[in-house]
Amino acid sequence: GTHQPRTIHTSKAHFSRSSKLSRTITAMKITCASLLIAAISGAQAFTSPHNARATTHLAVKQSDLDGAQNMIDGILKEKNCGPVFVRLAWHDSGTHDCSITQEWPKAGGAIGSIRFDPEINHGANAGLAGAVKLLEPVKEEYPDVSYADIFQMASARGIALAGGPEIDMKYGRVDATSPDQCSPEGNLPDAEAGPEGKFGGAGGTASTEDPAAEWHLRKVFYRMGLGDEDIVALSGAHTFGRAYADRSGLGAEKTKFTDGTVTKLADGSTTDKYTPGGSPWVEDWLVFDNSYFTTIDDASTDEELLKLTSDKILFKDAGFKPFAEKFAESKDAFFESYARSHKALSELGSKFEDIE
Repeated sequence: GTHQPRTIHTSKAHFSRSSKLSRTITAMKITCASLLIAAISGAQAFTSPHNARATTHLAVKQSDLDGAQNMIDGILKEKNCGPVFVRLAWHDSGTHDCSITQEWPKAGGAIGSIRFDPEINHGANAGLAGAVKLLEPVKEEYPDVSYADIFQMASARGIALAGGPEIDMKYGRVDATSPDQCSPEGNLPDAEAGPEGKFGGAGGTASTEDPAAEWHLRKVFYRMGLGDEDIVALSGAHTFGRAYADRSGLGAEKTKFTDGTVTKLADGSTTDKYTPGGSPWVEDWLVFDNSYFTTIDDASTDEELLKLTSDKILFKDAGFKPFAEKFAESKDAFFESYARSHKALSELGSKFEDIE
């Protein structure tokens, strides 16, 4: 299909903090935006003609994708594991650095490399080996469907089955083939500052370190080629799932909402078929809606619900706030932005083969 180039929305007021930082980030954004537009306007930015013939046998059939989706839907309904599938897909694609112009898959992204050690054992990926394991039967049944596609499909289906938007997903991703194609550790965002009072670190493909949560988030997402609206929209996926102390280092052992008692599903029914534990951002944490935005800025909500620095900043920062307020007011507006941002995130760094 044809894809419209995306506009990166950022207010000029953000860049007053330091002209040097301003110039660096503006340059990053211009580079990344132009690369992103080239990639999504139909240019085969990541496909080398030299390997086209050698990889045609990898073309996946639509019937295999449909079969994989049916299997994934079954796993989601049985285990209520949508949130961890979203996290798995995001952490695979979120390593992308759009300023890296070397041959694919050097720039990272949605390439399936998260299944390999060392990437699966990066600190930010604690707990995700279990998600890969849950999806292995899908790969066994449909070997022509890439891991990269399976991970991204599981995320999109988790959201759709939880009442979220249907995302216009593209499939046919080519997989990374070895651990040496993993991105370096340090490209993913932090929710809270470390012991020295800074978010992020100097590792990864570019430093994401900053004492301010809003600038740390920008350093991470601008490096991917995404903008302020994407940051806020994608943060809204915290409406779905929980944080665990033994994974992200955040959250309680359990709360009244996650102690094994019933929780609501998108169709209005309830379930207690989930592994107890962790802290949610919202009360109905297996339903995908805009309640993250209505909860974060409401001082009267239950004290057991998570409100992290990186959540609260969305209603304080001048560039983020208009989007956060818009999404709190309108679920439709949130879903429209979210679906667009999720699609963009799911295709970062991917190389696509045709579907038969």
